[in-house]
Amino acid sequence: MRGPIGELRAFLDAALLDPVDGPREDPPEARTRRRVVVALTFVVGSVVLAWTLRIPAGDPLFYPASLTLAAVWGVGAVASGPLHFGLGHTRGGERKARPIVQSLALGTLLLAIFLVGSLVVARIPALREPVDDLLDHARFGSLPVVLGITMINGVVEELYFRGALYAALPSHAVTVTTVLYALTTIGSGIPLLVLAAAILGLVTALQRRVTGGILGPIITHVTWSTGMLLLLPPALELTR
Repeated sequence: MRGPIGELRAFLDAALLDPVDGPREDPPEARTRRRVVVALTFVVGSVVLAWTLRIPAGDPLFYPASLTLAAVWGVGAVASGPLHFGLGHTRGGERKARPIVQSLALGTLLLAIFLVGSLVVARIPALREPVDDLLDHARFGSLPVVLGITMINGVVEELYFRGALYAALPSHAVTVTTVLYALTTIGSGIPLLVLAAAILGLVTALQRRVTGGILGPIITHVTWSTGMLLLLPPALELTR
């Protein structure tokens, strides 16, 4: 009978470290096309993301800009070639299944860590103010619309970064996708957003390596991002 620490370690090993199957590689004739599409999508998506994040809160342009960004990542990912859902370890370890519950738990754990960290951030004005500016899109806009856009972007970002981009890389895919995902957020001018992207990118890239597909990263990303949107503002309010 494992204790809480042993259970957590076993969970993290199964979710992030122990691959279920070997990597699936594109056939040679498909690699060039995927890499060209992925490269073009990255350039366009990075520009659109920087533009979107710099739109002032309350500006109605934020909504079409966010949907344009989602379209760039989504169309680029689908156009690059086939993407796989992947499989995860079951609790008993004797068989494999879609990594749904495992990814929900991982996303919730990641969310809890970030919310605890936000209590520290809230006490440092230089860090808190840029985060408040970002959250103003939900405060001054339509929360249901922003929530829907957040979920859509979470899905398409994983389709691209942990789907198409990951599959296009010949080696070091975990490191490269994590770095590139973080770099796309530099245009926001928010250091904590860059850090959050690096952490989320690393976790979901490790999931991609373990499961061989995009389903786990999508569930983890959407769980984390929607939780942050809904719970981060009240968490920050606790320190006012």
